[in-house]
Amino acid sequence: MADVYIASDKRYDKMVYNRVGNSGLKFPAVSLGFWHNFGSCDRYDNMKAMCRTAFDNGITQFDLANNYGPVYGSAEENLGRILKEDFGPYRDELVITTKAGYDMWKGPYGDWGSKKYLTASLDQSLKRLGLDYVDIFYHHRMDPQTPLEETMEALAQAVRSGKALYAGISNYDKKSTEEAKAIMKELHCPLIVNQRSYSIFNREIEEDGVKKCCKEIGMGIIAFSPLAQGLLTDKYLHGIPKDSRIASDSPFLNRDDLTPERLKQIDALNKLAAQRGQTLAQMALAWILKDDEVCSVLIGASRPEQITENVKIVEHTDFTEEELELIDKIS
Repeated sequence: MADVYIASDKRYDKMVYNRVGNSGLKFPAVSLGFWHNFGSCDRYDNMKAMCRTAFDNGITQFDLANNYGPVYGSAEENLGRILKEDFGPYRDELVITTKAGYDMWKGPYGDWGSKKYLTASLDQSLKRLGLDYVDIFYHHRMDPQTPLEETMEALAQAVRSGKALYAGISNYDKKSTEEAKAIMKELHCPLIVNQRSYSIFNREIEEDGVKKCCKEIGMGIIAFSPLAQGLLTDKYLHGIPKDSRIASDSPFLNRDDLTPERLKQIDALNKLAAQRGQTLAQMALAWILKDDEVCSVLIGASRPEQITENVKIVEHTDFTEEELELIDKIS
């Protein structure tokens, strides 16, 4: 007999939902990212269990990109299968997002920000996902050679065609964010969110002014890599686990990142988290949501239990001034 998924009737009891900029859309405070652990080399039953656990805990946003895998496209294909098998009755309760802007296919038309690439990529993504539309279609990174007007017109066309409900940008700096928003205003298209890396160890969106800028122009921010690729957890306090990202020679995290000074910082933050009654990961995620300038934090997960632990942060995102000052001093 087939395993029929019925969502928990308590899924909305604890999750917090935040308005995305000046739009009518709301994001769950915690969203699930598909960058890792949803590719062709990963276990399908574990992916399905993570999606079920996420939705049962009020995580209504699943965030993807065209080239998430490996192999490229496989995360979208796997979610498409999960949506068909489990989430058909719940599609209108979900925010499904995807992106294009990084390398996807061979030749000059499978990268960056041309209208040709973005239009073709969205069509491919919809086929892999088995959907008529995505809720948000993002341009994944700034393209220094394609006119911004062309890239924004491609996003606006995606919305006008009904293939996306809203447009978003990712990895855009302050100047390009302001320019993109102005262009999209002229095109009467809702550009509602900028997705940026943000963590206790990475304050770039504060330093480059994007965080304040988005607040002022009515755009939301969703934060990715909030745990600094796993550094903001307790997993490295007692050595390097064999199954860790550092041990696997990840291009995004290597042994050189784990300096004695960094370990000292991690240990101090871990002790502060314990005083707050949280794990270091929970405190690091809660810190992202400490004010109303970030509407959601994107978590990655390799097993359902991590999701269950991480969603607990919505009950404790408040910090004292002393705690915030100590985090700044440590990091």
